[in-house]
Amino acid sequence: MEYYNYIKALHLIFVITWFAGLFYIPRLFIYHIEAAEKPEPDKSILIDQLKIMTRRLWFIITWPSAILATLFAVWLLLLAPVWLQMPWMHVKLAFVVLLFAYHFKSHQIFRQLQRDKITWSSNQMRLWNEGSTLILFAVIFLVILRDALNWIYGVLGIFLLAGMLMLGIRVYKRLRSKNPEL
Repeated sequence: MEYYNYIKALHLIFVITWFAGLFYIPRLFIYHIEAAEKPEPDKSILIDQLKIMTRRLWFIITWPSAILATLFAVWLLLLAPVWLQMPWMHVKLAFVVLLFAYHFKSHQIFRQLQRDKITWSSNQMRLWNEGSTLILFAVIFLVILRDALNWIYGVLGIFLLAGMLMLGIRVYKRLRSKNPEL
């Protein structure tokens, strides 16, 4: 068990890089969606560049980080299976399943945009962009507090955070309509 903390550190590093990818990929999706509304040649130039950027982010950072974070997490649970007996860990793992659902849906959106199929508006994508933030908040509070009994308060806090994020998106949209350079 002397190397447990090394495995834990690697798990955290790859969780952080995974989230970095999940935070940034929807932003690139937004740029792609908005670039499709521009006149030529700007449209083609921007979309071609955004496809390259999203492909590199997705396959060089996000996917490998998701896989490595998961492998190190499984390794940690094999080293300390007692964690699986803790109620807070069950809730955390439910959020991890939700995170993978978010990741797979983002992959679907990625594939659509790579084929120039746009089914989301930029405003819908801005809301989608906050999904990983909400999951991150939930997981961090669970891991730090390690209390599944009070997770109801955490969920209420997440809904409050979601409301604040949506309000922020609306304020940004209003500011952007007045100044398109924002």
